[in-house]
Amino acid sequence: MYNVTYHKLRKFIAEEMRMSQVYQPVMLIELLKSGGQASVEQIAKAILDKDPTQLEYFAEVVKNMVGKVLTKNRGITNKEGNTYFLIDSHQLSVEETQELIAQCEQRITDFESKRGDTVWAHRKRGHRPISGSVRYEVLSRAKFRCELCGISADEKNIEVDHIHPKSLGGKDEISNFQALCYSCNAGKRNTDSTDFRNYKNFYQERSNGCVFCSIPESEQDRVIFENNLCFVIRDAFPVTTGHTLIIPKRHIDDYFGLTQAEINATHQLINQQKKNLIENDPSIEGFNIGINCGEVAGQTVFHCHIHLIPRRRGDVKNPRGGIRHTIPGKGHY
Repeated sequence: MYNVTYHKLRKFIAEEMRMSQVYQPVMLIELLKSGGQASVEQIAKAILDKDPTQLEYFAEVVKNMVGKVLTKNRGITNKEGNTYFLIDSHQLSVEETQELIAQCEQRITDFESKRGDTVWAHRKRGHRPISGSVRYEVLSRAKFRCELCGISADEKNIEVDHIHPKSLGGKDEISNFQALCYSCNAGKRNTDSTDFRNYKNFYQERSNGCVFCSIPESEQDRVIFENNLCFVIRDAFPVTTGHTLIIPKRHIDDYFGLTQAEINATHQLINQQKKNLIENDPSIEGFNIGINCGEVAGQTVFHCHIHLIPRRRGDVKNPRGGIRHTIPGKGHY
């Protein structure tokens, strides 16, 4: 007897299933094993069983956190190679073992009752999932490598991480995302409460009297765009029409003091402004991007700012050499 359902599923699995991950076949297996129905939790557990990044993540937790506490700090366990041993466990009776397990289970229950949903807050996303298009843009910008250790996505799963943590006010915008392998992301997450405790205050740093830290209310219309960490104004003394400055909000002397988050934010605005300038003025055919770092390099305002200078054909007699003309006589070669 011809089974329509069987042949439909067989055709889908063999010919029509398009996979960017193992999730579809894993979900189908779980449904098939469970008589055609399965809860979200059942399917999620089945996917976790197939996900090596979860195993490796918690292996790192064991080695670097709980294993260290029980072995080095408390002397409850020993470690040989990749195996842990409960010291003198052979002296425990079956009844004593069961009683100790029950004690541990009770400690877990008490802890979960006290802490509620915050027990697993460090593993929760806490926000809507990052879309596939944004994820691709972040990974593409990073050349599909971890931006901390440099490992390729072929070797380790790469995750999209908030540089300025979401829990501390970080926004869901491209400039605040970075690509981290799951190991680096886990390590960063474990130090959030220490490294990022004053993150908000860090980016709020301003300097009294700095022209870029305190733009007067009467001149606020000069700010034509901003993101979480940077803003854009037109240069007060433009060398060409459309001469634009991209400025970090945090007071920092020069480009070399920027954090990775600020570098991402400035680059986002440079690209955005380049696109906007060209759309509004088709005569623009090129750009100079310049940063003065230090008095001997010509810096006069000691708050980092990046010059985006539109170039048009004929704006100088001979443009060859570009920024090499910073040193007179060195532009032509």
